[in-house]
Amino acid sequence: MPTIPLTHIQHTQLDPTTWCMTAHVSAASFSIDSIDIWNHLSWAGFSDTVSIDTIRLDNVDWHFHRQQTRPSARRIAHTQRQQQRQGVRQLLQMLLHKLEIDDTLDESSFPYRLTNSRYYICFSHTAASHKNNTDESLNEKIGKVSYNQVAVVISHHRPAGIDVETSNIAWHIVTRFYSDNEITLLQAMPTSQRDMTAKFLWQIKESFIKIHQYTLAQGLGKDYAYLIPSLSSTNLPALDVFRSNNHQHAIEHLYTIDSTDHQTSYRISVLPSQQIVIVF
Repeated sequence: MPTIPLTHIQHTQLDPTTWCMTAHVSAASFSIDSIDIWNHLSWAGFSDTVSIDTIRLDNVDWHFHRQQTRPSARRIAHTQRQQQRQGVRQLLQMLLHKLEIDDTLDESSFPYRLTNSRYYICFSHTAASHKNNTDESLNEKIGKVSYNQVAVVISHHRPAGIDVETSNIAWHIVTRFYSDNEITLLQAMPTSQRDMTAKFLWQIKESFIKIHQYTLAQGLGKDYAYLIPSLSSTNLPALDVFRSNNHQHAIEHLYTIDSTDHQTSYRISVLPSQQIVIVF
């Protein structure tokens, strides 16, 4: 399988046994197979059209016209999902190479682990776009998705979760899934701060879902209201800088929390510029 062009590759060491890597998959690498173009040709027999090609076969005139339709939004989303799946695995190989780890991914069960060293692996990527919007042209669709973001975290001592989210969470979704305590605290915030905090909270919930293998309803229903004061922009701590291989890596938001799930202390790294949350 050919490799996918990855750009904006960033590597961060979160602690002595946990690393993450992020990258962009350029929309320019999106491709629609030639078979799809062929399948989108519209044929009509014996039709009267303005532009007609004529084929003479046994003294019978067959008329057809070509009408090339644009790939559907569903096909675009399917292509994105395929490239994201390939992109995160390609990114993992880059991270393993950087860490000088010679191993392969075991995908037989969750959470994913490396076959020999048994490091824990977690992936994330932006959602495939335009699933429900079929009215725009292909150029408009592609123009709105300049890239897809992919991310991977590797942890030696326990499962870690990572989540990429580039869009705000709609308020009706928040009120449907979040706890009453969370909603009460969020409602007291200015709208822009509320939206940012609700998104980070969603990413934390998604990350814990990946760590503990909750169902979606279980994970989104967990009450993390005690984290909201720390997640609000007015209370963000100063940048922590972790030095690795003579390079400084700025961790934009790093603090320790106690998981309400198993009374286990977890660290949460929020990387606002990359719109990524990591729980480890």
